Amino acid sequence: MELKIPFNKPYLTGKETDYINQSVLSGKISGDGIFTKKCHQWFENSLQVKKALLTTSCTDALEMAAILIDIQAGDEVIMPSYTFVSTANAFVLRGAKIIFADSHSNHPGMDESKIESLITSKTKAIVPVHYAGVACNMDVVMDLAKKYNLYVVEDAAQAIDSYYLGSDGVKKPLGSIGHLAAFSFHETKNIMSGEGGLLVINDERFINRAEIIREKGTNRSAFFRGEVDKYNWVDIGSSFLPSDIIAAFLYAQLENIEKIQNRRKLLWDMYYSLLSPLALKGNIGLPDIPFYASNNGHMFYIDCKTLANRTKIIDALKSNGILAVFHYLSLHKSSFYHNKHDGRELTISDYYTDTLLRLPLYFELSEKEVALIANIIIEIFE
Repeated sequence: MELKIPFNKPYLTGKETDYINQSVLSGKISGDGIFTKKCHQWFENSLQVKKALLTTSCTDALEMAAILIDIQAGDEVIMPSYTFVSTANAFVLRGAKIIFADSHSNHPGMDESKIESLITSKTKAIVPVHYAGVACNMDVVMDLAKKYNLYVVEDAAQAIDSYYLGSDGVKKPLGSIGHLAAFSFHETKNIMSGEGGLLVINDERFINRAEIIREKGTNRSAFFRGEVDKYNWVDIGSSFLPSDIIAAFLYAQLENIEKIQNRRKLLWDMYYSLLSPLALKGNIGLPDIPFYASNNGHMFYIDCKTLANRTKIIDALKSNGILAVFHYLSLHKSSFYHNKHDGRELTISDYYTDTLLRLPLYFELSEKEVALIANIIIEIFE
């Protein structure tokens, strides 16, 4: 069957190529050009954070975070098992042991009530993952970090334009709460540049070193600001900064974030409304948004209840030319890490490995297509 409705389709706002052309004509298309600076300013204002640095990917932003908090061999880092491999890989590369936490029974995100029992004298950091752009309970995470003197690195890959309502009544953008945070602008994200990421720094101690690590371990940024008379190799680092062409593409997206977000949330709400009768009957589960979290319309997923149901739904959609995909496989059971895991059963993470299904969601998806997808799923159970 020919594919009629893909899982994802990148959306162009109209200014991407114009801005890329402007970047080329500026005479500087390497890192930290005119559009990189525009993006940095946009994020620092929007997120109200101390420093924002574009990176070539969210993976790179996480790797920078691991270097900044000085992860050493034997350090332990707590994170969910139900996440993308980059979350763990960034810290494993520095020698850390990953201590995986299970998911919530009603949400794939990390169950914060499980964190404290996993903390030991070797624990260095907690990495909450805001799955589907839905906030973790950051009051719990930050209180534990303060109590045990730990770092918090927010994996906000999916969390652009999403918020956390704290117990103090203040609504904070995700990524602005932990010591550090990482965002993704992969083409599957709400705001995208093909590949690309962002490191957010909320702890001023890390700002100067972050610039050095991002520039191959040199103080090049300080040199161009006139703070030193020459630049050289002063620390470890790598080439983490993206071309200004990528930033030019991204800036066009950022200028249209409200339009993009309104459309995605409309489609999300439509899915939820059409599939609610099935959920009320217990045939499927729908996303649960806690009272302290907002919904940024990043993805619409259903809990198919069983692996057999999920396979049946995928096959039915595929036979109609529609691509739906399952998501993460529990990292604690991965071929690379299973023999390094401490042996605890993480039953809810494994449950979502077998039952979670992501439905198509992108700007140009039509209401008619959403209705078609929902009706195919409904007919399976009828």
